[in-house]
Amino acid sequence: MRLASRVALFSLLFWLLVAIAPHGLAQTYQGKQLVRAELLADTKALVPGKPFTVGLLLRMAPGWHTYWKFSGDAGLPTEMKWKLPPGWKIGEIQWPIPLKTIDPGDIETYGYQDEILLMQEITPPLKLDVSSVQLAAEANWLVCEKICIPGSATLRLDLPVASSSEPANADVFARYRRLVPQNWPGPNVATASWSRVGSELRLKISSEMLAKSPPLDFFPLPEQDTIVGHPAVQSRNNNEIVFRIPLESAPKNLSSIAGLVVFAQQPNGEHRAAWQIARASAAVQTGSSALLSARPAAARGIFTFLLFGFLGGMILNLMPCVLPVISLKIFGFIQQAGQSRQKIFRSGIAFTLGIFAWFIALAVLLIALKGAGRDVTWGGFQFTNPYFVLALSVIVLVFALNLFGVFEIWLPQSVTRSLLSTSERKDYLGSFLQGVFATVLATPCTAPFLGTALGFAFTQSAVIILAMFIAIAAGMSTPYLLLSVQPAWLRLVPRPGPWMIHVKQFMGFLLLATLLFLLYILGAQRGLDGAMWASCFLLVVSIACWMKGAFVSPTATGTKRTIVRVLMLMLVLGSGVYLIGDKFQSAKIASADSRLPGNWQAFTPERLQAELGQGHTVFVDFTAAWCLTCKFNEANVLEAQDVKDAFQRHGIVKLKADWTNGDPAITKLLRQFGRPGVPLYVLYPANNEEPIVFPELLTKSMLLDKLETVAGRVASQY
Repeated sequence: MRLASRVALFSLLFWLLVAIAPHGLAQTYQGKQLVRAELLADTKALVPGKPFTVGLLLRMAPGWHTYWKFSGDAGLPTEMKWKLPPGWKIGEIQWPIPLKTIDPGDIETYGYQDEILLMQEITPPLKLDVSSVQLAAEANWLVCEKICIPGSATLRLDLPVASSSEPANADVFARYRRLVPQNWPGPNVATASWSRVGSELRLKISSEMLAKSPPLDFFPLPEQDTIVGHPAVQSRNNNEIVFRIPLESAPKNLSSIAGLVVFAQQPNGEHRAAWQIARASAAVQTGSSALLSARPAAARGIFTFLLFGFLGGMILNLMPCVLPVISLKIFGFIQQAGQSRQKIFRSGIAFTLGIFAWFIALAVLLIALKGAGRDVTWGGFQFTNPYFVLALSVIVLVFALNLFGVFEIWLPQSVTRSLLSTSERKDYLGSFLQGVFATVLATPCTAPFLGTALGFAFTQSAVIILAMFIAIAAGMSTPYLLLSVQPAWLRLVPRPGPWMIHVKQFMGFLLLATLLFLLYILGAQRGLDGAMWASCFLLVVSIACWMKGAFVSPTATGTKRTIVRVLMLMLVLGSGVYLIGDKFQSAKIASADSRLPGNWQAFTPERLQAELGQGHTVFVDFTAAWCLTCKFNEANVLEAQDVKDAFQRHGIVKLKADWTNGDPAITKLLRQFGRPGVPLYVLYPANNEEPIVFPELLTKSMLLDKLETVAGRVASQY
C-alpha cells in the first residue's frame, strides 16, 4: 500500500490546512467584529539595553468581554506567546484590575469590557547591530456574551533602533498603569492575617484607609489544585474587615491564597485600586508535617491508577473510534500469513512503536500545556478544534482513496533506496504509521478505567503524566504483541491471493465510514455550512489524488509529472484559501439547541443552579459530538424506553452539557469532578446531597437503581 511514501503527502496536506487557518488582527462572528487586537509600545524607538513596555490592546464589541488571569466560574485568560530574537528578555503580563460580573445563576467572572491593555516589559540586549527590529507575538483570547468564541491574532510591531528615544502612546499606557494592582503596603497602613475554618479561609485586614472605602472585595488567585467559591465580606468593625473565601476543593493543609484586595468609591468604578496579597509562605511548616505535605501521592495509589491506565488502554481497542485502523492491522496480519514468525513479530513491534510514539508525544504536549497554566484534557483539546478534525478528515480520505487504488505515490529511486532499501523495511514503516493513526483516532474515546486514571494523572507531576500515558500505550499495544508472538491463528487464513484486493477495498469503505463521522463532528462544530465547505475541499483533494494516479507515474515524462504536480498544488492551495480560509472560517459556529429531543434541555451553570434551587433532581449528560462512547451510552441506555419512563416518573430534569466546541464552563466542571474529558454523567439529588457520578460506560440497571434510590430518599423528606 506504499504507506511509507504516503507520509509525505499527509504531512503536506496537514500543514497546508494549518497554514490557511485563521490568523488576523480582528475577530468577526456572523459579520460582526467582536475583538480587534493591536500591539503598542510606550517608546518610539529601541535603545539597546534599555527596558520598554509593550501592550496588547484588545477592543471588544459592546456587551462582549474577555477575561482576567483568573477568570472565575467560567472563561479563560488571554495568552501571549512571543517570538523574540535571541538575547531578549520579557517580563510577566501586568494585569489591570478586572471587573467582577455576576451573571444569572450566581455565576461570578472576572474580566474586561470595551477595552483592555495587557502590558509586558521587554529588555533588549546591550548590543543591536540592526537599524530596526520586528517584534512578533501570537495572542489567544476567549470573548463571551451569551456564547463564548475563542479568538487569536498574529501581531507584529516594527521599531527603529536608536541611541535615545521619546515616549509613545503615553495616554493609554498611563491610564492602564494606574489600574495595575499595587504591592501590599507597610504595616502602618494595613496588616493581614489568615485562618482556616473548616472548608473556608478567613482573611482579616486592619486598615484605617480601607475602612473609608464603602465597596470592598477580594479577587482570588488560586493555585491549579484549588477551586474557590465566591469570596464575600463577612464582617466590618471599625478598621477591621474580615473576608470569607469558601473552598470547594483544596489541599487539606491550604491556609491562604493569593489575590487582590480591591477598593473604590463605587463597585467597578473607573478609579478603583487594589493591593496584591501573596500566599503565606510554606516555610512556616516545620518537621514531619512539612515533609508530608510535599510528598506526592502514595506509591500504592500511583500503581493502582497506572493499572487502570493499562486496562483502559486495552479496552480502547474495542472502542468504535479505533476499529477502522484495527481492521487495517488485521489485514496486515492476513498479508503476512505464511511468512516467518520473526517478520510477523517485527511488524507487531513496529505497530507498537507507533502507538508509543503518539502517546509519548501527546504526553509531552499536555505536560507543556499544563506547565503554561492551560487546562489539559483527553481528546478535547484536539477534537474541539475544527481544523484538527478537518486535517484528520483529509488524512482518512487519502488513506481510503489509496486503498481503492485511485492513486499510488512513487518516490524518486534515490529516495526510495535511502529510506526503504528493502520491502521489509517498507512494511515496518507502514506498520508504524498504522500504530500512530490508530492512536490519533483513539483520542476522543474515554474507555472504562481510563477516565479515572487520566483524571488522577492530570493533577500530578510531569513524571506521573508521562508514566500514565506509557501505561495506556502498553495496554493498547499488548494484544498486537501477543498476536505477533503467537500467530498460530494465521494458519487458518487462506494464502494471499487476488481475493485480498477486495478485502483491501472493503477496508477503504470502513475508512469512509470514519470520514462520515468526522464530517458529522464538523457539522456539529461549524453548522451545516461548515460541513458543506469542508466536503467541497475534500472533493478537491480527491480530484488531486485522482490526477496523481492518472497522470503521474514512473513511466510518465518528467515534464508531464512536473506540470501535473504544479496543477495539483495550485488546486489544493487555491481551494484551501477560498473554501477553508474564507468560507469554512466564516461559517456559523454551532451552538447548543435549547430544544433538544427527548425532553433534554441545554445545560448552562445558571440552569443547573435554578433547577436545584427549585428543589428538582437533575441529571447532567456531559457529551460531545465526537465522543462515540457518549453516543453508545445515549442510544443504548439514556434513550431506552424504560430509562426515559423512569426520568419522567420521578420528575428528574435532564440537562445535556455539549462539549463539542470545548465550552470553558463545562471544562471547569469536568475538572471539578476529576475527569479529563467526556463522557461524564452526574445525578444531582434535590435534597442538596453529594452528586452521584457514574462510570464512563453506563448500564440500564445501574442508572435505574440510582434513580429509584434518589427518588425514594427525596420523597421520604416530604
